Amino acid sequence: MTTRLAGRAFALVLGPVLATALSLPAEAHSTREVHPKAETAALFDDGPGGDANADDPAIWRNAADPGRSLVIATAKQGGLRVYGLDARQIQSVPAPAGPGADDAPGRFNNVDLVHGMRLAGGRADVAVVTDRGNDRLRIYRIDRDRPGGPLTDVTDPGVQPVFSTGQEEINEQATAYGLATWTDRSTGRSYALASRRNRTSIALLELVPTRAGTVDYRQVRTIDLPSSFRLPNGTSWTPCGEPGELPQVEGMVVDPANGMLYAGQEDVGIWRIKADLTGPARLMDKVREYGVPGTYDEETEECTPGADPGYGGRHLAADVEGLTLITEPDGDGYLLASGQGDNRFVAYDRETEDDNEFEGSFRITAASAALDGSEACDGAAALNAPLGARYPNGLLVVQDGQETPGDGDREATGFKFVDLGEVREVLD
Repeated sequence: MTTRLAGRAFALVLGPVLATALSLPAEAHSTREVHPKAETAALFDDGPGGDANADDPAIWRNAADPGRSLVIATAKQGGLRVYGLDARQIQSVPAPAGPGADDAPGRFNNVDLVHGMRLAGGRADVAVVTDRGNDRLRIYRIDRDRPGGPLTDVTDPGVQPVFSTGQEEINEQATAYGLATWTDRSTGRSYALASRRNRTSIALLELVPTRAGTVDYRQVRTIDLPSSFRLPNGTSWTPCGEPGELPQVEGMVVDPANGMLYAGQEDVGIWRIKADLTGPARLMDKVREYGVPGTYDEETEECTPGADPGYGGRHLAADVEGLTLITEPDGDGYLLASGQGDNRFVAYDRETEDDNEFEGSFRITAASAALDGSEACDGAAALNAPLGARYPNGLLVVQDGQETPGDGDREATGFKFVDLGEVREVLD
């Protein structure tokens, strides 16, 4: 099978993965548990709650005072939230409106950081966000002690849509979705990789500082991952979904040591490809549901699975979400992925020389009656560095898709803060 890369075709390599049935894998029965130390206030995806829905976090380390580091997180139509390490909100940044009353409003999906970007006023760290409502990237300068809040919008006013050709297409919302940032160590140039909602596309975008102190971007190239797959029995399989929608990518992360992109195609598995989007893409691991046929029910808007042919992976339960890295100075460490289907976080060896082998799994469960765990996790971010007295062993922040206790029938989400030392102890 082939896919497009700047007008050229290149081969997609399916990595060897052991087949299994959909029954719970053996290692799931011994999955360890860790507990959060803190949680943010619940967000509510309704009018009174400002249509805020927790999605994806990033951790910014304050080198001058690590105990005053920040968590920057998306809240979809609710914009951005900035939290201190005590999980209390410091700043709320609204998503921009659409250009017209009948156009889609701004909706912040994923966030990642770029460190030491050369701006007009000097080097600065910035947060990059996918605005899926407007099909654009938005960029925010980080200044911990700025009056009014740490984030300042430095998005160039002239930024263009990432994927769409016009507002009519933007309103259909096949727009910028997942996100990872990458700085090429050989050139010093910084990039964002954005996936496309309900499509298989990933775009490489160079971040371009302007003389005005803003940040623009330009598209370098795009790829399309496959939407259907040849199974060992000779049949073709396409993940079940709403008609017209293809199996999308959301969770993504780039390993800074080797410039390798890991991209989670939600109903398929984890792809590994060079961050410049050249060369072959390898399906590093498959979800357990890989190859299972499904029938879409328009009334329930759900897929009814058929018989499992046994071609799936052993570790991940769809949807694949929340990819992040636990890095170590010697190049060792872990790639983490959240599997929404069974609320497990799966760890792989970070080193490609070891073929990113499976290392273990864990769940984040309730610490007390008042502090619940994480269910149906969407985004995650880890930072293996001391963060003051609260998190001297580093921090893992994960989205909680089912925040409890909620508020009646209102959909509640939030973020959990976990001592990374506890996670590493479980995995090691």
